[in-house]
Amino acid sequence: MARRLRIRHVTRVAYTQPAASSHNEVRMTPLTLPGQTTLDARVTVSPATATWSYWDYWGTQVTGFDLMDPHADLTITASSLVETSPQGPLPDAPTWPELTEHTFGSRLLEYAGPTGRTTIPAPLLDRAKEAAAGLDPHATALAVSSLVADQVSYLPGATSVNTSPAEAWEQGAGVCQDITHLTLAMLRGVGLPARYVSGYLHPEPEAELHRPVAGQSHAWIEYWAGDWCGYDPTNRTRPDESHVVVARGRDYDDVTPHKGIYRGVAGGPPDVLVEFTRVA
Repeated sequence: MARRLRIRHVTRVAYTQPAASSHNEVRMTPLTLPGQTTLDARVTVSPATATWSYWDYWGTQVTGFDLMDPHADLTITASSLVETSPQGPLPDAPTWPELTEHTFGSRLLEYAGPTGRTTIPAPLLDRAKEAAAGLDPHATALAVSSLVADQVSYLPGATSVNTSPAEAWEQGAGVCQDITHLTLAMLRGVGLPARYVSGYLHPEPEAELHRPVAGQSHAWIEYWAGDWCGYDPTNRTRPDESHVVVARGRDYDDVTPHKGIYRGVAGGPPDVLVEFTRVA
């Protein structure tokens, strides 16, 4: 059944001393896709300033803004109302020769090679190849995702934004970003184009209507097997009505929810609040 989710994503940055100026871009507006319709979305900023929107190279809606006067803190509030529906069946998987030919003759090639965040040592690549041996693309995505999930437990706070896939594998714990990067690295290493998906996951699918629930941003993968197909390796499931897509790219660097530069003294990490309310 279709669901309607209201999402409120608040990011607050407090500076050690007032920043003289800052230049920012935000990727927090859910996309409209098959199975997902954004009914309303807006990004507001405090201190108040003009904003503008554009679509980046990867198809994500970006909100940009500048603050040219001194400011002690910055609050970004992204509010959206999204209707989600169940996913359709998986497409028939192409053969590996067909997939390879299509990859090298299209933009899929951009999702087929390693990036700075999706580079793994040869022994890990060998593990992926062993897990995928003799399997079609759909089964390969599932087998590699399971390999990662069996090794890396989801543990909030276990890693930082700069943790490498190999480090997450060795310590056996990480967050959804680590699990996603590691899965992408292995899938690309066995010849399956795959991309990073940034968005939201409602933590209580059966929550009663109109009750706010605290949550957080989430990450999962999409791999190409005749069409783009989603899989959430952290939760060992295909994305469903509780998943909301915001951005896609090669890795986290292409989809960072908030990035920017400011002139002033370095401050601490931002405070982030994500709240979901199921309204239908």
